[in-house]
This record gives sequence, structure tokens and C-alpha cells, in this order.
Amino acid sequence: MRIALAQTDAVLGDIDANVERAEQMIDEATARGAEMVVFPELSLSGFSVGELDDDVSMELDDKRLLRLAERTDAGLLVGFPEAQTHGLHTYNSAAYFADRRLTHVHRKLYLPNYSIFEERKHFLPGQTSRAYPVGGAGRHRAATLICNDAWQPQLAFLSVQDGAHILLVPAASGQSTFPEHYNAREYWEGITRFYGRMYQLFVVFVNRVGTEGQLRFWGGSHVIDPWGEMVGECAEFAEDLLVVDIDLSEVRRRRRGIPLVREARLGMLRREIDRLLDVGGDL
Repeated sequence: MRIALAQTDAVLGDIDANVERAEQMIDEATARGAEMVVFPELSLSGFSVGELDDDVSMELDDKRLLRLAERTDAGLLVGFPEAQTHGLHTYNSAAYFADRRLTHVHRKLYLPNYSIFEERKHFLPGQTSRAYPVGGAGRHRAATLICNDAWQPQLAFLSVQDGAHILLVPAASGQSTFPEHYNAREYWEGITRFYGRMYQLFVVFVNRVGTEGQLRFWGGSHVIDPWGEMVGECAEFAEDLLVVDIDLSEVRRRRRGIPLVREARLGMLRREIDRLLDVGGDL
């Protein structure tokens, strides 16, 4: 499968400008034979939506979203603030289109709400995590984890047990002075390499670039293989389009050779989770 990582900047609040830039990236990726194009978190709106006076959320049938889907037969993952239930709720969402039709929507599950991050003030957390079919005839499966979701290893575990061969991780990771001893690039490469090795799948991390307030988004989008090795990497602090070929049969070969994910023992995990819930282990 040929995957294009569309590492873009975003104009905060200007949906039309961001859609136009996405169209340019899609056209270039399609010309280079991409079978899947992946954009960063909130690529159509910008990250700091709480600073805007206007509501820039979009419903799933928004004509601008559909315009992007109509532009290519390739799979397309795009991030945006999703309006739902007559404007009552807004989610930080990533929609996946295939063959010009909506296939899946992932709504960010873990919303950071500390230091300069205030996502929980502006978004409702999603409630489900599902893998979904990708590739020709849907022979393979992917799962989406949006940025901070990937800092919760249990979500990657669930994705693998749901059949994921690829983790798509759209992000808006910005280097800041918080927390102490934090280097964003090192942290993210540690996370994605760990998932590649331990969950034996491909990890596609697509981060944005540009600046919003105190956040300077650093890019560094990359692909990790089922051995935890770097397949390809974008530049830092600049828009980029990386096209990478991956062989998804390597996932099965890796998992047969060292079956780390075969024996999940879901029943045992369920019993222990139920025990923790009984003593008040949920928020």
C-alpha cells in the first residue's frame, strides 16, 4: 500500500483556506500514486478553536468535506471539529473516506485539559474505538488514535485486538516548555516505535506544522514498521508530503514469527477491569 503523509500548516478558523490547501496535497499525492492520504489533527480548522469567536464545527455532510472526498478514490483521513446533534455537541474528529464515501469517524477519546491545553472545555470526548476496513476490497484494517489518544496504550491494544494492521495517528503536537524534561519528538518516536514493536503493526504518525499562540508545531511525521524501524520521515517545521510504500503482509509475518498479540486473554482482562470498576476505578 502506498501511503501519503500530508504534513500541513493550518490557518486558524479559515476552513476554506485549509480545504484548498488539502485539495492541493490530495492532488499531488494522487499524482504520485497514493492509495491513502492522511492529514493531521484538526487540519481543516486549526487547533486552538477556543480562541475563535465563530463556531467552525462541521457536520459530516458538510459540502467542503464531501468535496475533499470526491477529489480522490484513495483512502482519505482528515481532521476537523465535528458538530453533532443539532449543534449540542462538538467532537475533535477524524473522518476516513474510501472510494469517495464515508467509512469511519473516530472522535478523540482522551482530551488534554492541563497547562495550555483546554480541549475538554471545547470538545466532548468520543465513546467508541473501532478498527475499520482499508485498502483494496477492505482486506486490511486500520484504527485511528488522535494525538493524546496514542498516549493511552490500552487503546492501541484494543485496536490490535479489533484487527488493526495500521495505526493512523493524526496529531497537533507542539513543542512547549511544559512538562519538564519533555522533548516532543523524542516522546513521539518512543511511543510509535513501541507500538510498532509490541503490537506488530505499521504506525503512521502525521503531525502538523506552524504556530498558534504558545505552541510551535514541529512536524516530523513518520511511518514505523512492525519491527519498530523508521520507514520514512518528514522534515521538521515545514510543510511536507511524504509518500511511503508499505507491505501489509509483513504484519502477519511478524505476528506469526513472534506471536506477542495472539494471546490477549480478554476474559481475564475483563474480570480484572470489572474488579477495578467495582472499587471506583473509573472517572
